[in-house]
Amino acid sequence: MNAEPYDKKALIEYRLERAHEALDDARLILAKKGSHASVVNRAYYAMFYAALALLITIDRGSSKHQGVIALFDENFIKKNILPKELGKLFHRAFEMRQAGDYRDMLVVTEEQAADAVNSAIKFVNAIEEKLS
Repeated sequence: MNAEPYDKKALIEYRLERAHEALDDARLILAKKGSHASVVNRAYYAMFYAALALLITIDRGSSKHQGVIALFDENFIKKNILPKELGKLFHRAFEMRQAGDYRDMLVVTEEQAADAVNSAIKFVNAIEEKLS
């Protein structure tokens, strides 16, 4: 993280707000029958922001997505602070987001998009519970 002092609580709240905004976007796009790849993207970002919020509690962070995932795994999954299932959900969301955003000719189904939203809800809720 940045060497400058910062208000941890405020930054955690900000990251959680971003997580909820992304989750709301994912739900709205899905409900409006928008792009399924966009739903997956926003669901992943909800998880990403929630993970960033949790990493603040241990003064860790990364500017790279894979760095955030690795820190999350190392500090919360491998130490059994959070269930392995959450790590798997985060990895799957990252892979789906990568594929949806960058792979040509990939079709994300409505079922996959809905699954991404449900995974993000479970993930964000678990992070918030851990933070409370």
